Amino acid sequence: MQNNLRVVTLDGPAGVGKTTLAKRVAQELSIAYLDTGAMFRIFGWKFGEAAPKMSEEELEAHIAQYSFTLSGIGFDSVLSVNGTPVGDEIRTEEVAALASTVAKLPVVRDALKRVQREISTQTSLVAEGRDMGSVVFPQAKFKFFLDATAEERGSRRFKQLQEMGKPANLDLIISQIKERDMQDRTRSVAPLVAADDAHIIDTTTLNIDGVFAAIMEHFAE
Repeated sequence: MQNNLRVVTLDGPAGVGKTTLAKRVAQELSIAYLDTGAMFRIFGWKFGEAAPKMSEEELEAHIAQYSFTLSGIGFDSVLSVNGTPVGDEIRTEEVAALASTVAKLPVVRDALKRVQREISTQTSLVAEGRDMGSVVFPQAKFKFFLDATAEERGSRRFKQLQEMGKPANLDLIISQIKERDMQDRTRSVAPLVAADDAHIIDTTTLNIDGVFAAIMEHFAE
Protein backbone atom coordinates (compact mmCIF):
# COMPACT_ATOMS: atom_id res chain seq x y z
CA MET A 1 0.00 0.00 0.00
CA GLN A 2 1.30 3.45 -0.83
CA ASN A 3 2.61 5.51 2.07
CA ASN A 4 0.11 8.30 1.48
CA LEU A 5 -2.81 5.91 1.87
CA ARG A 6 -4.08 4.76 5.25
CA VAL A 7 -6.50 2.19 6.56
CA VAL A 8 -8.57 2.43 9.74
CA THR A 9 -10.23 -0.83 10.81
CA LEU A 10 -13.45 -1.02 12.80
CA ASP A 11 -14.58 -4.52 13.77
CA GLY A 12 -17.26 -5.99 15.99
CA PRO A 13 -20.36 -8.19 16.09
CA ALA A 14 -23.72 -7.46 14.46
CA GLY A 15 -25.74 -4.55 15.86
CA VAL A 16 -22.92 -2.86 17.72
CA GLY A 17 -23.14 0.39 15.77
CA LYS A 18 -20.20 -0.17 13.44
CA THR A 19 -21.84 1.20 10.32
CA THR A 20 -22.91 4.55 11.75
CA LEU A 21 -19.58 5.05 13.49
CA ALA A 22 -17.43 3.93 10.57
CA LYS A 23 -19.22 6.36 8.25
CA ARG A 24 -18.85 9.17 10.78
CA VAL A 25 -15.15 8.49 11.35
CA ALA A 26 -14.58 8.35 7.59
CA GLN A 27 -16.42 11.65 7.21
CA GLU A 28 -14.31 13.26 9.94
CA LEU A 29 -11.09 12.00 8.35
CA SER A 30 -12.28 12.84 4.80
CA ILE A 31 -11.68 9.32 3.54
CA ALA A 32 -13.87 6.56 2.10
CA TYR A 33 -16.01 4.14 4.09
CA LEU A 34 -15.90 0.45 3.11
CA ASP A 35 -18.76 -1.78 4.26
CA THR A 36 -17.17 -5.23 3.94
CA GLY A 37 -20.24 -6.85 5.44
CA ALA A 38 -22.19 -5.70 2.40
CA MET A 39 -19.83 -7.74 0.24
CA PHE A 40 -20.68 -10.92 2.14
CA ARG A 41 -24.36 -9.96 2.08
CA ILE A 42 -24.18 -9.65 -1.72
CA PHE A 43 -22.84 -13.19 -2.00
CA GLY A 44 -25.32 -14.47 0.59
CA TRP A 45 -28.14 -12.84 -1.37
CA LYS A 46 -26.90 -14.08 -4.75
CA PHE A 47 -25.80 -17.59 -3.79
CA GLY A 48 -28.27 -18.32 -0.99
CA GLU A 49 -28.23 -21.61 0.86
CA ALA A 50 -26.65 -23.34 -2.14
CA ALA A 51 -23.20 -21.87 -1.47
CA PRO A 52 -21.99 -24.43 1.11
CA LYS A 53 -22.95 -27.23 -1.29
CA MET A 54 -20.88 -25.83 -4.16
CA SER A 55 -17.38 -27.07 -4.94
CA GLU A 56 -14.52 -24.58 -4.66
CA GLU A 57 -14.35 -24.43 -8.45
CA GLU A 58 -18.07 -23.62 -8.72
CA LEU A 59 -17.81 -20.92 -6.05
CA GLU A 60 -14.76 -19.36 -7.70
CA ALA A 61 -16.59 -19.29 -11.03
CA HIS A 62 -19.60 -17.54 -9.43
CA ILE A 63 -17.42 -15.08 -7.51
CA ALA A 64 -15.51 -14.18 -10.65
CA GLN A 65 -18.72 -12.75 -12.10
CA TYR A 66 -18.72 -9.91 -9.55
CA SER A 67 -16.46 -6.89 -9.28
CA PHE A 68 -16.55 -4.25 -6.54
CA THR A 69 -15.68 -0.56 -6.63
CA LEU A 70 -15.67 2.11 -3.94
CA SER A 71 -16.20 5.83 -4.50
CA GLY A 72 -16.96 8.92 -2.44
CA ILE A 73 -16.05 10.01 1.09
CA GLY A 74 -17.67 9.38 4.49
CA PHE A 75 -21.46 9.37 4.39
CA ASP A 76 -21.35 9.75 0.62
CA SER A 77 -19.24 6.62 0.07
CA VAL A 78 -20.77 4.25 -2.46
CA LEU A 79 -19.96 0.54 -2.80
CA SER A 80 -20.94 -0.78 -6.19
CA VAL A 81 -21.05 -4.31 -7.55
CA ASN A 82 -20.72 -4.69 -11.30
CA GLY A 83 -21.24 -0.94 -11.58
CA THR A 84 -24.51 -0.87 -9.62
CA PRO A 85 -24.63 0.73 -6.13
CA VAL A 86 -25.52 -1.75 -3.40
CA GLY A 87 -29.10 -1.13 -2.20
CA ASP A 88 -31.45 -2.00 0.66
CA GLU A 89 -32.29 -5.38 -0.85
CA ILE A 90 -29.41 -6.88 1.15
CA ARG A 91 -30.42 -5.21 4.47
CA THR A 92 -32.67 -7.94 5.83
CA GLU A 93 -32.18 -10.38 8.70
CA GLU A 94 -32.56 -13.28 6.26
CA VAL A 95 -29.75 -12.02 4.05
CA ALA A 96 -27.65 -11.35 7.16
CA ALA A 97 -28.00 -15.01 8.14
CA LEU A 98 -27.02 -16.14 4.64
CA ALA A 99 -24.04 -13.76 4.72
CA SER A 100 -22.84 -15.35 7.94
CA THR A 101 -23.09 -18.75 6.26
CA VAL A 102 -21.05 -17.82 3.18
CA ALA A 103 -18.56 -16.00 5.41
CA LYS A 104 -17.49 -19.39 6.77
CA LEU A 105 -16.33 -20.50 3.32
CA PRO A 106 -12.55 -20.00 2.78
CA VAL A 107 -12.97 -19.43 -0.96
CA VAL A 108 -15.32 -16.52 -0.36
CA ARG A 109 -13.20 -14.96 2.38
CA ASP A 110 -9.99 -15.24 0.36
CA ALA A 111 -11.61 -13.69 -2.70
CA LEU A 112 -13.04 -10.75 -0.77
CA LYS A 113 -9.80 -10.24 1.16
CA ARG A 114 -8.00 -9.76 -2.15
CA VAL A 115 -10.66 -7.30 -3.31
CA GLN A 116 -10.58 -5.34 -0.05
CA ARG A 117 -6.80 -5.05 -0.12
CA GLU A 118 -6.90 -3.98 -3.74
CA ILE A 119 -9.42 -1.24 -2.94
CA SER A 120 -7.11 -0.01 -0.15
CA THR A 121 -4.34 0.58 -2.69
CA GLN A 122 -6.59 3.04 -4.51
CA THR A 123 -8.01 5.10 -1.63
CA SER A 124 -7.62 5.68 2.10
CA LEU A 125 -10.55 4.13 3.94
CA VAL A 126 -12.30 3.09 7.12
CA ALA A 127 -12.89 -0.65 6.73
CA GLU A 128 -15.83 -1.97 8.74
CA GLY A 129 -16.27 -5.69 9.30
CA ARG A 130 -15.51 -8.74 11.41
CA ASP A 131 -11.81 -9.39 10.77
CA MET A 132 -10.47 -6.21 9.22
CA GLY A 133 -7.87 -5.62 11.92
CA SER A 134 -7.06 -9.24 12.68
CA VAL A 135 -6.83 -10.70 9.16
CA VAL A 136 -7.38 -8.36 6.21
CA PHE A 137 -5.37 -5.32 7.33
CA PRO A 138 -3.07 -6.54 10.14
CA GLN A 139 -0.62 -3.70 9.46
CA ALA A 140 -3.22 -0.95 9.89
CA LYS A 141 -2.07 1.70 12.38
CA PHE A 142 -5.53 2.44 13.77
CA LYS A 143 -7.65 -0.56 14.80
CA PHE A 144 -10.87 -0.54 16.81
CA PHE A 145 -13.10 -3.34 18.08
CA LEU A 146 -16.59 -2.46 19.28
CA ASP A 147 -18.72 -4.73 21.43
CA ALA A 148 -22.00 -4.72 23.39
CA THR A 149 -24.36 -7.26 24.93
CA ALA A 150 -26.62 -9.21 22.59
CA GLU A 151 -29.64 -7.78 24.40
CA GLU A 152 -28.51 -4.20 23.83
CA ARG A 153 -27.69 -4.85 20.19
CA GLY A 154 -31.05 -6.54 19.68
CA SER A 155 -32.84 -3.57 21.24
CA ARG A 156 -31.03 -1.18 18.91
CA ARG A 157 -31.92 -3.25 15.85
CA PHE A 158 -35.55 -3.53 17.02
CA LYS A 159 -35.84 0.26 17.32
CA GLN A 160 -34.17 0.73 13.95
CA LEU A 161 -36.65 -1.58 12.23
CA GLN A 162 -39.58 0.14 13.96
CA GLU A 163 -38.36 3.53 12.77
CA MET A 164 -38.18 2.13 9.25
CA GLY A 165 -41.77 0.93 9.55
CA LYS A 166 -40.77 -2.72 9.23
CA PRO A 167 -42.18 -5.60 11.32
CA ALA A 168 -39.93 -6.56 14.22
CA ASN A 169 -39.91 -9.13 17.02
CA LEU A 170 -37.43 -8.25 19.78
CA ASP A 171 -37.02 -11.78 21.14
CA LEU A 172 -36.48 -13.17 17.66
CA ILE A 173 -33.92 -10.48 16.81
CA ILE A 174 -31.93 -11.16 19.98
CA SER A 175 -32.04 -14.89 19.27
CA GLN A 176 -30.81 -14.31 15.69
CA ILE A 177 -27.99 -12.08 16.94
CA LYS A 178 -26.84 -14.70 19.46
CA GLU A 179 -26.93 -17.40 16.78
CA ARG A 180 -24.96 -15.22 14.40
CA ASP A 181 -22.47 -14.37 17.14
CA MET A 182 -21.90 -18.06 17.76
CA GLN A 183 -21.29 -18.67 14.05
CA ASP A 184 -18.96 -15.71 13.68
CA ARG A 185 -16.95 -16.27 16.87
CA THR A 186 -16.49 -20.03 16.50
CA ARG A 187 -15.91 -20.46 12.77
CA SER A 188 -12.57 -22.01 11.87
CA VAL A 189 -11.75 -19.39 9.24
CA ALA A 190 -11.16 -15.79 10.40
CA PRO A 191 -13.33 -15.93 13.55
CA LEU A 192 -14.68 -12.73 15.07
CA VAL A 193 -11.92 -11.66 17.49
CA ALA A 194 -10.25 -8.39 18.35
CA ALA A 195 -6.76 -7.92 16.93
CA ASP A 196 -4.09 -8.01 19.63
CA ASP A 197 -3.32 -4.33 19.07
CA ALA A 198 -6.91 -3.13 18.62
CA HIS A 199 -8.53 -0.55 20.88
CA ILE A 200 -11.55 -2.33 22.41
CA ILE A 201 -14.59 -0.20 23.20
CA ASP A 202 -17.68 -1.55 25.02
CA THR A 203 -20.61 0.42 23.61
CA THR A 204 -23.33 -1.12 25.80
CA THR A 205 -23.75 1.98 27.95
CA LEU A 206 -22.42 4.54 25.46
CA ASN A 207 -24.37 6.47 22.85
CA ILE A 208 -23.04 7.10 19.35
CA ASP A 209 -21.47 10.43 20.33
CA GLY A 210 -19.67 8.81 23.26
CA VAL A 211 -18.21 6.02 21.16
CA PHE A 212 -17.25 8.44 18.38
CA ALA A 213 -15.41 10.65 20.89
CA ALA A 214 -13.57 7.61 22.29
CA ILE A 215 -12.43 6.63 18.80
CA MET A 216 -11.34 10.10 17.73
CA GLU A 217 -9.25 10.53 20.88
CA HIS A 218 -6.76 8.07 19.43
CA PHE A 219 -6.28 10.17 16.31
CA ALA A 220 -5.72 13.26 18.43
CA GLU A 221 -2.95 11.40 20.27
